[in-house]
Amino acid sequence: MTDHAMERIDLLIVGGGINGAGIARDAAGRGLSVLLVEQDDLASHTSSASTKLIHGGLRYLEYGEFRLVREALIERERLLGMAPHIIWPLSFVLPQTQSPRPAWMVRLGLFLYDHLGGREKLPGTRTVALEHSALGDGLSPRKGKAFVYSDCWVEDSRLVVLNAMDAAERGATIATRTQLVDARREGDGWVATIQTMGEAAGETRTVRARALVNAAGPWVADVIGRTRGARADRGVRLIKGSHIIVPRLYEGDHAFMLQNDDRRIVFAIPYEGKFTLVGTTDEPWTDAPAKAQIGAAETTYLLDTANRYFARKTGEADIVWSYAGIRPLYDDHSANASAVTRDYVLDLDTGAEGESRAPMLNIFGGKITTYRKLAEHAMRELARFFPAAGGAWTAGAVLPGGDIADADFDGFLRDLTARHRDLPPALLRRLARAYGTRVEAVLGQGDLGPDLGGGLHTAEVDYLVKTEWARTAEDILYRRSKLGLHVPPETPERLAAYLAGQGVA
Repeated sequence: MTDHAMERIDLLIVGGGINGAGIARDAAGRGLSVLLVEQDDLASHTSSASTKLIHGGLRYLEYGEFRLVREALIERERLLGMAPHIIWPLSFVLPQTQSPRPAWMVRLGLFLYDHLGGREKLPGTRTVALEHSALGDGLSPRKGKAFVYSDCWVEDSRLVVLNAMDAAERGATIATRTQLVDARREGDGWVATIQTMGEAAGETRTVRARALVNAAGPWVADVIGRTRGARADRGVRLIKGSHIIVPRLYEGDHAFMLQNDDRRIVFAIPYEGKFTLVGTTDEPWTDAPAKAQIGAAETTYLLDTANRYFARKTGEADIVWSYAGIRPLYDDHSANASAVTRDYVLDLDTGAEGESRAPMLNIFGGKITTYRKLAEHAMRELARFFPAAGGAWTAGAVLPGGDIADADFDGFLRDLTARHRDLPPALLRRLARAYGTRVEAVLGQGDLGPDLGGGLHTAEVDYLVKTEWARTAEDILYRRSKLGLHVPPETPERLAAYLAGQGVA
């Protein structure tokens, strides 16, 4: 391909996790031409392996991360209004019976937590006596007091997809199963070679970009290594976090924050109706980045924590699913993995000292809650290279499907159920939660097509392939949804066959 024919774009983003998708959305909305490449599926690694929370990070106060907590608390309420179908309030019960911290210290932390971020929508902290409250049901022993505070739940992988959808609708190109092979500075821009993965592996093309954003998460150092002339004086520290899913340990829609003697905390959260999610761990990851799995010691740690707090005992044989992810944290040289900063660092590389060449922005750290603000900060770093670009715009701008009147999901669901009385209420609720006001694009004219199992109809599969970049059964059953926990054993094979028949898988 000649340079004249080479595709030219403003911004090449490497990485289809929450940070890459968020930056693509922000940049496209400012009028920039954007190409995002992701070597696997959207949210296929860290961004689908979180504890599924939009939260300020109560425990980060203990490490003096006041700026991060304040920013996260402000973002918590913004995001709640941007996507009320996939984000909703969640109450957390923090028992003091087995706490290694004195009650006054915990209550002081919660006071700060209630007031640092200008809370408006969520209720403040209250104190309950566990033996006299339904919130104590299932605990053993059920005694003493607990503090009850609020954060939010999020469907993490869907949050990534919705950002990518919004970016695409604003003109960005989202290329999944596509890898950056190499990149080099040439003049005032970048010349990058990208390669399609999977069945089409080997197909390569070259693009010219004015700026390069490295949002590759655990692979951030790997991308720097493929970029000739890039500065590599920032370090990334990889920390593995793992979770287990077990049959419900208690009744109720609230979650628990469980404190351990080692001062680490573990969440127990209602999950997919029938289950409890227990996590997370913090373990150093010293190998090359890869698909992570829970280790035996992590499994034991999470089970021991659950069994110390709940009357309903559970063992390894009860685990119905587990998942693990690698957090790409900025290396602040903390000795304790749990104490490594969750704050993000944006490293703008414009060449050697005294030079001003094509910019490369490397993203270190970050968390789901602050992704929108991180994207805004990233665009601020790049602003001088794009003087004609628009200004910040994403604060409060709803995500696809999030334009629900007054953010009233229950009212939206009632109206949807009234319009589709012929469909099962449980199916409508799941679809409404997944797609919000975009649900009619799935329901179409009422013919959902064959049921591949567990209420997964071919019309929904077609929508996910056409609109959300889904390509495999795993994409659909464990990232676009969590139907993999509910469908009969034959569904994955039936789904894979259907996708192959559509020329997708």
